[in-house]
Amino acid sequence: MDLARWLGIEHPVLQAPMAGVQGHALAAAVCRAGGLGALPAAMLTPEQLADELHALRQATSAPFNVNFFCHRPPVPDEAVLARWRDALAPAYAQAGIDPATVPAGAGRQPFSHAVADVVEPFRPAVVSFHFGLPEPALLARVKGWGSKVLSSATTVDEARWLEAHGADAVIAQGLEAGGHRGMFLDHEIATQLGSLALWPQVVRAVRVPVIAAGGVVDAATVRAARALGVHGVQAGTAYLLCDEALTSPLHRAALQAGGPTALTNVFTGRPARGIVNHAVRAWGPMSPLAPAFPLATGAMAPLRSWAESRGDSGFTPLWAGQHHRGLSTGGAAGITAALAAGWRA
Repeated sequence: MDLARWLGIEHPVLQAPMAGVQGHALAAAVCRAGGLGALPAAMLTPEQLADELHALRQATSAPFNVNFFCHRPPVPDEAVLARWRDALAPAYAQAGIDPATVPAGAGRQPFSHAVADVVEPFRPAVVSFHFGLPEPALLARVKGWGSKVLSSATTVDEARWLEAHGADAVIAQGLEAGGHRGMFLDHEIATQLGSLALWPQVVRAVRVPVIAAGGVVDAATVRAARALGVHGVQAGTAYLLCDEALTSPLHRAALQAGGPTALTNVFTGRPARGIVNHAVRAWGPMSPLAPAFPLATGAMAPLRSWAESRGDSGFTPLWAGQHHRGLSTGGAAGITAALAAGWRA
């Protein structure tokens, strides 16, 4: 199966959507280099999303991907939120923050018909999802305007579920991947597989195209993925230090320092891989007190702002995959070309 031809791009190289550290500029650069750039929309308001889509369309005529979360927002439980604020109380005291003033904002909204109204006029070639798929009516609407639907699977069971429920291709996300795990059938970390174990099992389990994610950072890892039978690759961490990324100076410094990573729920309430810092060590990596995703975000946000104003990344979610040492710098086009060369080798 020729994934590049199926997607209408030159190389079977997809840029992972990375909310918070990129906008349309990175997606456009990857598209112009022959890959599939992605615009992360989970943290954008409808107005911001419309602006980013307009800017992306003006920057490139090539196909692109727009990515959404499709989690079910939890009902806030004030007792749970209060326990989380109590756990963070020593840090609030150090920062001079009154816990009573801390908002309980959700931080991330799932895909909805209102958001679809914004996206539909642009009819992107690809719409991708994290945490499963939206409700059937929404999924049918996306497919109805001609977009191909991709979604992340972290287990073979999730890959089969996605195929059975309408995904046109599966992104097999190995345990090495940075950012949020795409897990959605359960939240048991023990079910999560490393890339070399997951990719070939998913290829054998489904008939739709399989895209390898998790640890894909250079030509060598692309060659390894292709040898395991996948149809293309997706890379995120590989782009974190590129010129077009919005990765903050604090985040860039942490990446260049090369510290260890861990899966943690202390920043958002859901397992995500990032570089270990003070917050991860103090309350995690996995805290039973953290409210359900994305409600944990609100309590950590003022601590992050306070620390960052002092040049401290101790409360910042430093999302990164395990393979983050020695990342390439420079333009996204060069990184995309290097990944594509691995596929051709």
